[in-house]
Amino acid sequence: MQIDWITLVSGLPRSGTSLMMQMLSAGGISPLTDGLRAADDDNPAGYFELERIQQLATDSSWLNEARGRSIKIISLLLYDLPPGLPCRILFMQRNLDEILASQRIMLQRRNVVDPGPADDPMRRHFENHLVKVQRWINDRQIPCLKCDYNRLVQNPDPMLTDISAFLDGHPDPAAMRQVIRPDLYRNKKGT
Repeated sequence: MQIDWITLVSGLPRSGTSLMMQMLSAGGISPLTDGLRAADDDNPAGYFELERIQQLATDSSWLNEARGRSIKIISLLLYDLPPGLPCRILFMQRNLDEILASQRIMLQRRNVVDPGPADDPMRRHFENHLVKVQRWINDRQIPCLKCDYNRLVQNPDPMLTDISAFLDGHPDPAAMRQVIRPDLYRNKKGT
């Protein structure tokens, strides 16, 4: 029996989820987005978001629209998914120092006065969250492929092969590769 999967792209904010959504779209898996958040200097190719995802805890009835498609959901909201959902997760991972730097730069661009906690407490928070969310994914037995953003940008072919296999060969690796832009790999560790 073939399952009409919902392909969830998840991870921490600034971990490469928008890039993965763009790759899946280029590879032939249509994204479920609303286009409300426009591309900007922080995500020049767009965010690929759906505002309704924020209300997932109170209304998940619309999730059937995502069958056969991809949808972006930050890792904190994964807990709000209804049980038994036919989904699989591409979980983006990125060096935490790079995530923190990217977040800080994004907030500076937006002139946010209070950037939130300092890096060390935020790093510990992220590390604890990642352990908990991975345990939750395992407990729910949701198929999950961890995708390393750093490796994906620097040497994509092995990971593209893994992604295509995980998604039953549906996304075209060559098409996905075309949207990876190493020039947008900014906020690298040590820079």
